[in-house]
Amino acid sequence: MNTVLEQMLSKYELNSDYDRVNALKEILQEITLCGLSRGGFFRKAAFYGGTALRMFYGLDRFSEDIDFSLIERDEAFDFSDWFTFIEKESAAYGLNFSVETKKKTKDTAIKSAFLKANTSEHLLLFYDDKGLAGSIPGNEAIKIKLEIDTEPPEGASFEKKYRLLPAPHEINMYDEPSLFAGKLHAVICRNWKSRVKGRDLYDYVFYMGKGARVNLPHLRARLVASGFIGDNDKCEIEDIKRMLMDKFDVIDYRQAREDVIPFIKDPSKLDLWSADFFQQVTEALTD
Repeated sequence: MNTVLEQMLSKYELNSDYDRVNALKEILQEITLCGLSRGGFFRKAAFYGGTALRMFYGLDRFSEDIDFSLIERDEAFDFSDWFTFIEKESAAYGLNFSVETKKKTKDTAIKSAFLKANTSEHLLLFYDDKGLAGSIPGNEAIKIKLEIDTEPPEGASFEKKYRLLPAPHEINMYDEPSLFAGKLHAVICRNWKSRVKGRDLYDYVFYMGKGARVNLPHLRARLVASGFIGDNDKCEIEDIKRMLMDKFDVIDYRQAREDVIPFIKDPSKLDLWSADFFQQVTEALTD
Protein backbone atom coordinates (compact mmCIF):
# COMPACT_ATOMS: atom_id res chain seq x y z
CA MET A 1 0.00 0.00 0.00
CA ASN A 2 1.09 3.57 -0.68
CA THR A 3 3.01 5.10 2.28
CA VAL A 4 0.67 8.11 2.46
CA LEU A 5 -2.35 5.83 2.65
CA GLU A 6 -0.64 3.90 5.46
CA GLN A 7 -0.15 7.17 7.35
CA MET A 8 -3.80 8.10 6.89
CA LEU A 9 -4.98 4.66 7.96
CA SER A 10 -2.80 4.64 11.09
CA LYS A 11 -5.06 7.13 12.92
CA TYR A 12 -8.00 4.70 12.96
CA GLU A 13 -8.91 2.04 15.49
CA LEU A 14 -9.79 -0.93 13.31
CA ASN A 15 -11.65 -3.33 15.56
CA SER A 16 -14.27 -4.57 13.09
CA ASP A 17 -15.11 -4.84 9.40
CA TYR A 18 -17.41 -1.85 9.93
CA ASP A 19 -14.44 0.20 11.15
CA ARG A 20 -12.33 -0.86 8.17
CA VAL A 21 -14.95 0.05 5.57
CA ASN A 22 -15.65 3.42 7.20
CA ALA A 23 -11.93 4.22 7.42
CA LEU A 24 -11.65 3.49 3.70
CA LYS A 25 -14.59 5.79 2.93
CA GLU A 26 -13.19 8.62 5.04
CA ILE A 27 -9.79 8.39 3.35
CA LEU A 28 -11.55 8.60 -0.02
CA GLN A 29 -13.36 11.69 1.25
CA GLU A 30 -10.07 13.32 2.24
CA ILE A 31 -8.46 12.53 -1.10
CA THR A 32 -11.50 14.03 -2.82
CA LEU A 33 -11.11 17.27 -0.86
CA CYS A 34 -7.40 17.41 -1.64
CA GLY A 35 -8.06 16.99 -5.37
CA LEU A 36 -10.70 19.71 -5.35
CA SER A 37 -8.37 22.03 -3.44
CA ARG A 38 -5.53 21.52 -5.91
CA GLY A 39 -7.95 22.30 -8.73
CA GLY A 40 -8.92 25.66 -7.22
CA PHE A 41 -12.44 24.57 -6.29
CA PHE A 42 -12.37 26.38 -2.95
CA ARG A 43 -11.91 29.74 -4.59
CA LYS A 44 -15.56 29.36 -5.62
CA ALA A 45 -17.00 27.10 -2.96
CA ALA A 46 -17.02 26.26 0.74
CA PHE A 47 -17.16 22.97 2.63
CA TYR A 48 -19.93 22.44 5.19
CA GLY A 49 -22.18 19.77 6.70
CA GLY A 50 -21.59 16.70 8.86
CA THR A 51 -18.34 15.59 7.21
CA ALA A 52 -16.87 19.07 7.69
CA LEU A 53 -17.92 18.94 11.33
CA ARG A 54 -16.28 15.53 11.78
CA MET A 55 -13.01 16.42 10.07
CA PHE A 56 -12.43 19.81 11.64
CA TYR A 57 -14.42 19.88 14.88
CA GLY A 58 -14.26 16.28 16.10
CA LEU A 59 -17.84 15.09 15.58
CA ASP A 60 -17.83 11.47 16.79
CA ARG A 61 -20.03 9.93 14.14
CA PHE A 62 -19.34 8.79 10.61
CA SER A 63 -20.76 11.03 7.88
CA GLU A 64 -21.36 9.63 4.41
CA ASP A 65 -21.87 12.73 2.26
CA ILE A 66 -19.63 15.64 1.28
CA ASP A 67 -21.54 18.92 1.17
CA PHE A 68 -20.48 22.20 -0.41
CA SER A 69 -21.95 25.61 -1.04
CA LEU A 70 -20.92 28.17 -3.61
CA ILE A 71 -19.71 31.43 -2.08
CA GLU A 72 -21.84 33.38 -4.56
CA ARG A 73 -24.89 32.29 -6.56
CA ASP A 74 -24.14 30.77 -9.93
CA GLU A 75 -27.02 28.92 -11.56
CA ALA A 76 -24.76 27.93 -14.47
CA PHE A 77 -22.19 26.22 -12.22
CA ASP A 78 -21.13 22.86 -13.66
CA PHE A 79 -19.99 20.42 -10.98
CA SER A 80 -18.50 18.08 -13.59
CA ASP A 81 -15.79 20.64 -14.38
CA TRP A 82 -14.06 19.47 -11.20
CA PHE A 83 -14.35 15.71 -11.52
CA THR A 84 -11.03 15.25 -13.33
CA PHE A 85 -9.19 16.80 -10.38
CA ILE A 86 -10.73 14.22 -8.03
CA GLU A 87 -9.96 11.30 -10.33
CA LYS A 88 -6.40 12.50 -10.94
CA GLU A 89 -5.75 12.82 -7.21
CA SER A 90 -7.07 9.32 -6.52
CA ALA A 91 -4.97 7.80 -9.30
CA ALA A 92 -1.83 9.34 -7.74
CA TYR A 93 -2.33 7.02 -4.75
CA GLY A 94 -3.15 3.93 -6.79
CA LEU A 95 -6.90 4.24 -6.26
CA ASN A 96 -9.44 3.62 -8.95
CA PHE A 97 -12.66 5.55 -8.55
CA SER A 98 -14.84 7.70 -10.74
CA VAL A 99 -17.19 10.62 -10.21
CA GLU A 100 -20.52 10.78 -11.99
CA THR A 101 -23.22 13.43 -12.06
CA LYS A 102 -26.49 12.38 -10.49
CA LYS A 103 -29.35 12.75 -12.96
CA LYS A 104 -32.39 14.49 -11.47
CA THR A 105 -36.00 14.46 -12.62
CA LYS A 106 -36.23 18.21 -12.02
CA ASP A 107 -33.64 20.97 -11.98
CA THR A 108 -32.86 22.41 -8.55
CA ALA A 109 -30.21 24.61 -6.98
CA ILE A 110 -28.58 21.52 -5.46
CA LYS A 111 -26.21 19.77 -7.88
CA SER A 112 -25.31 16.19 -6.97
CA ALA A 113 -22.70 13.63 -7.94
CA PHE A 114 -21.51 10.24 -6.73
CA LEU A 115 -17.96 9.09 -6.14
CA LYS A 116 -17.88 5.37 -6.94
CA ALA A 117 -15.24 2.72 -6.27
CA ASN A 118 -15.19 -1.06 -6.18
CA THR A 119 -15.43 -2.09 -2.54
CA SER A 120 -13.56 -5.41 -2.53
CA GLU A 121 -10.77 -4.06 -4.79
CA HIS A 122 -10.03 -1.21 -2.41
CA LEU A 123 -10.36 -3.30 0.75
CA LEU A 124 -7.65 -5.58 -0.64
CA LEU A 125 -5.48 -2.57 -1.43
CA PHE A 126 -5.86 -1.13 2.06
CA TYR A 127 -5.86 -4.25 4.22
CA ASP A 128 -4.52 -7.15 2.16
CA ASP A 129 -7.29 -9.16 3.78
CA LYS A 130 -8.75 -11.64 1.34
CA GLY A 131 -11.27 -12.83 3.93
CA LEU A 132 -12.70 -9.35 4.38
CA ALA A 133 -12.77 -8.58 0.68
CA GLY A 134 -14.12 -12.05 -0.13
CA SER A 135 -17.16 -11.50 2.05
CA ILE A 136 -18.29 -8.66 -0.23
CA PRO A 137 -19.80 -9.24 -3.70
CA GLY A 138 -17.30 -8.47 -6.45
CA ASN A 139 -19.54 -5.85 -8.03
CA GLU A 140 -20.41 -3.99 -4.82
CA ALA A 141 -19.47 -0.33 -4.98
CA ILE A 142 -18.57 2.27 -2.40
CA LYS A 143 -20.73 5.32 -3.05
CA ILE A 144 -20.07 8.74 -1.56
CA LYS A 145 -22.50 11.50 -2.44
CA LEU A 146 -21.23 14.99 -3.22
CA GLU A 147 -23.66 17.92 -3.25
CA ILE A 148 -23.26 21.62 -3.88
CA ASP A 149 -25.75 24.43 -3.33
CA THR A 150 -25.50 26.78 -6.31
CA GLU A 151 -27.92 29.36 -4.83
CA PRO A 152 -26.63 29.72 -1.25
CA PRO A 153 -28.55 31.81 1.27
CA GLU A 154 -26.81 35.02 2.32
CA GLY A 155 -25.02 35.69 5.57
CA ALA A 156 -22.57 32.79 5.89
CA SER A 157 -19.07 33.46 7.23
CA PHE A 158 -16.03 31.47 6.15
CA GLU A 159 -12.67 30.36 7.45
CA LYS A 160 -9.58 28.72 5.98
CA LYS A 161 -8.51 25.31 7.26
CA TYR A 162 -5.48 23.22 6.32
CA ARG A 163 -4.84 19.49 6.03
CA LEU A 164 -1.45 17.82 5.69
CA LEU A 165 -2.60 14.48 4.25
CA PRO A 166 -2.71 13.11 1.65
CA ALA A 167 -0.75 16.27 0.69
CA PRO A 168 -0.82 19.75 2.23
CA HIS A 169 -3.89 21.62 1.01
CA GLU A 170 -6.24 24.44 1.95
CA ILE A 171 -9.98 24.20 2.40
CA ASN A 172 -12.43 27.08 2.53
CA MET A 173 -15.32 26.21 4.83
CA TYR A 174 -18.19 27.65 6.82
CA ASP A 175 -17.14 28.84 10.26
CA GLU A 176 -18.71 27.10 13.25
CA PRO A 177 -21.66 29.53 13.79
CA SER A 178 -22.57 29.22 10.09
CA LEU A 179 -22.26 25.42 10.22
CA PHE A 180 -24.54 25.42 13.24
CA ALA A 181 -27.05 27.63 11.40
CA GLY A 182 -27.21 25.04 8.62
CA LYS A 183 -27.85 22.25 11.13
CA LEU A 184 -30.58 24.22 12.93
CA HIS A 185 -32.24 24.84 9.58
CA ALA A 186 -32.22 21.09 8.91
CA VAL A 187 -33.71 20.27 12.32
CA ILE A 188 -36.44 22.89 11.95
CA CYS A 189 -37.38 22.39 8.30
CA ARG A 190 -36.91 18.70 7.59
CA ASN A 191 -40.14 16.74 7.15
CA TRP A 192 -39.73 14.39 10.10
CA LYS A 193 -42.83 12.35 9.31
CA SER A 194 -41.44 11.02 6.03
CA ARG A 195 -37.73 11.06 6.87
CA VAL A 196 -36.68 10.76 10.49
CA LYS A 197 -33.02 11.74 10.41
CA GLY A 198 -31.57 11.18 13.84
CA ARG A 199 -28.17 12.31 12.60
CA ASP A 200 -29.46 15.89 12.66
CA LEU A 201 -30.39 15.50 16.32
CA TYR A 202 -27.06 13.88 17.17
CA ASP A 203 -25.19 16.77 15.56
CA TYR A 204 -27.44 19.27 17.35
CA VAL A 205 -26.48 17.80 20.73
CA PHE A 206 -22.81 17.90 19.68
CA TYR A 207 -23.03 21.61 18.85
CA MET A 208 -24.87 22.39 22.07
CA GLY A 209 -22.30 20.43 24.08
CA LYS A 210 -19.58 22.61 22.58
CA GLY A 211 -21.46 25.76 23.51
CA ALA A 212 -21.55 26.72 19.83
CA ARG A 213 -23.10 30.05 18.88
CA VAL A 214 -25.39 30.37 15.86
CA ASN A 215 -25.03 32.74 12.92
CA LEU A 216 -28.57 34.07 13.22
CA PRO A 217 -28.64 36.20 10.03
CA HIS A 218 -27.57 33.17 7.97
CA LEU A 219 -30.14 30.94 9.68
CA ARG A 220 -32.83 33.54 8.99
CA ALA A 221 -31.84 33.65 5.31
CA ARG A 222 -32.10 29.87 5.13
CA LEU A 223 -35.54 29.84 6.76
CA VAL A 224 -36.79 32.54 4.36
CA ALA A 225 -35.34 30.69 1.34
CA SER A 226 -37.15 27.52 2.45
CA GLY A 227 -40.44 29.39 2.81
CA PHE A 228 -40.61 28.45 6.49
CA ILE A 229 -40.87 32.14 7.44
CA GLY A 230 -41.65 35.25 5.41
CA ASP A 231 -39.38 38.17 4.58
CA ASN A 232 -40.97 40.31 7.29
CA ASP A 233 -41.36 37.66 9.98
CA LYS A 234 -39.54 38.11 13.27
CA CYS A 235 -36.60 35.78 13.76
CA GLU A 236 -34.70 36.39 16.98
CA ILE A 237 -33.06 33.70 19.10
CA GLU A 238 -36.24 33.23 21.17
CA ASP A 239 -38.19 32.64 17.94
CA ILE A 240 -35.68 29.96 16.92
CA LYS A 241 -36.03 28.30 20.31
CA ARG A 242 -39.81 28.23 19.89
CA MET A 243 -39.49 26.65 16.43
CA LEU A 244 -37.19 23.98 17.86
CA MET A 245 -39.46 23.31 20.86
CA ASP A 246 -42.41 22.77 18.53
CA LYS A 247 -40.38 20.42 16.33
CA PHE A 248 -39.15 18.36 19.27
CA ASP A 249 -42.78 17.69 20.27
CA VAL A 250 -43.54 15.76 17.07
CA ILE A 251 -40.41 13.66 16.46
CA ASP A 252 -40.53 9.86 16.66
CA TYR A 253 -37.43 9.33 18.83
CA ARG A 254 -37.38 5.57 18.34
CA GLN A 255 -37.00 6.03 14.59
CA ALA A 256 -34.49 8.84 15.16
CA ARG A 257 -32.29 6.52 17.24
CA GLU A 258 -32.51 3.79 14.60
CA ASP A 259 -31.31 6.25 11.95
CA VAL A 260 -28.16 7.30 13.79
CA ILE A 261 -27.06 3.99 15.40
CA PRO A 262 -25.20 2.72 12.26
CA PHE A 263 -23.00 5.84 12.34
CA ILE A 264 -21.83 5.80 15.97
CA LYS A 265 -19.91 3.47 18.28
CA ASP A 266 -21.77 4.15 21.53
CA PRO A 267 -25.58 3.85 21.19
CA SER A 268 -26.00 4.55 24.93
CA LYS A 269 -25.54 8.24 24.07
CA LEU A 270 -29.07 8.11 22.66
CA ASP A 271 -30.75 6.69 25.79
CA LEU A 272 -31.98 10.08 27.02
CA TRP A 273 -33.48 11.19 23.73
CA SER A 274 -36.98 12.55 24.27
CA ALA A 275 -38.91 15.76 23.72
CA ASP A 276 -38.13 16.87 27.27
CA PHE A 277 -34.40 16.22 26.84
CA PHE A 278 -34.10 18.24 23.64
CA GLN A 279 -36.32 21.05 24.88
CA GLN A 280 -34.26 21.49 28.05
CA VAL A 281 -31.01 21.39 26.05
CA THR A 282 -32.40 24.12 23.78
CA GLU A 283 -32.77 26.60 26.64
CA ALA A 284 -28.99 27.24 26.39
CA LEU A 285 -29.07 28.19 22.68
CA THR A 286 -27.44 31.56 21.97
CA ASP A 287 -26.37 33.71 19.05
